Amino acid sequence: MIATTILTLETALASSVTVTIDVLAMANRICIAAGRPLAFEVRIVGPGAGLFRPFLAFPEASHDEPELFIIPAQGLSKAECYRTRLTEPDTIIARDLILAARRAGAHITASCTGSLLLASTGLLDGKRATSAWWLAPVFDQLYPAVALDIDELVLRDGAFTTAGAAMAQIDLMVGLIARYAGAEVAEGCARRMVLDERRSQLPYMAIGLLAASSESVARAAAWARPRLGDGISVNDVADAVGQSPRTFSRRVTAATGMSPVRFLQQLRVERAVELIETTTLAFEEVAYRVGYSDPSTLRGLIQRRSGLGPRELRARIRSSRAHRLPPPLGVALRA
Repeated sequence: MIATTILTLETALASSVTVTIDVLAMANRICIAAGRPLAFEVRIVGPGAGLFRPFLAFPEASHDEPELFIIPAQGLSKAECYRTRLTEPDTIIARDLILAARRAGAHITASCTGSLLLASTGLLDGKRATSAWWLAPVFDQLYPAVALDIDELVLRDGAFTTAGAAMAQIDLMVGLIARYAGAEVAEGCARRMVLDERRSQLPYMAIGLLAASSESVARAAAWARPRLGDGISVNDVADAVGQSPRTFSRRVTAATGMSPVRFLQQLRVERAVELIETTTLAFEEVAYRVGYSDPSTLRGLIQRRSGLGPRELRARIRSSRAHRLPPPLGVALRA
């Protein structure tokens, strides 16, 4: 059995912690059904451990040195200031537990704000990691030594595996099940949870949310959106908000975690996807309207962002509309 420890603060996101417990329990039940020994023995530690122990489906283990140490989303986003939150007594205790587990040789995993807590130990310095896409600005500000890649849903670098937003914990857990209990058990867990394969956080990123922390960057996005088809450049956007290209670059990166070029590219892709899903315009016209003379460039960006081509995107939205229930009779009559 793999000695597995789950770290929880009292503020930990209940859904992220309990899905961790549930997937481990599901893997154990699949092993039992197959006549195999249990794959995982689980222990919960940290200031919030008492809140989550009642959810354990198997007796809690007593190991002190885990082979696998899991840090689900810890709810740090409930605080007004991440920097202050990460110096409070419970996070200091949590850091000590993480460092002790790593000294014992454990593989350390984290998702969402759990990745931020892990980064605060210094263990991720110089390593590639991911986290919730909307945490990119604060992550880069607090821990610039971490090579953050928010496009990735799950990313492994040596003894560390990190995942994106809170529900990426499911994807992280299925990957861990595959590694420690085998592909067959992992596939059984994925089937039971009706979990489709997801590879990236890109389809869920929204410039508006990332830019909200900076008034000037939000104004830049608002100015650029109706002018995307005019072939505007980064310098044009900087001029529009009264900033030098260098100042604009610094503020965009601080607010969104993106370079100005990627910031403008993301605005174009978001608008293109919106046009594909809400109009019948030919793809070449969509590309022209968002500033691309070569449709293949836009096609590649959309494929990377969503995992789907323009035709598949349009077919998906039509299919979802076709399967929606009709409105209540009274609503239809008033219309």
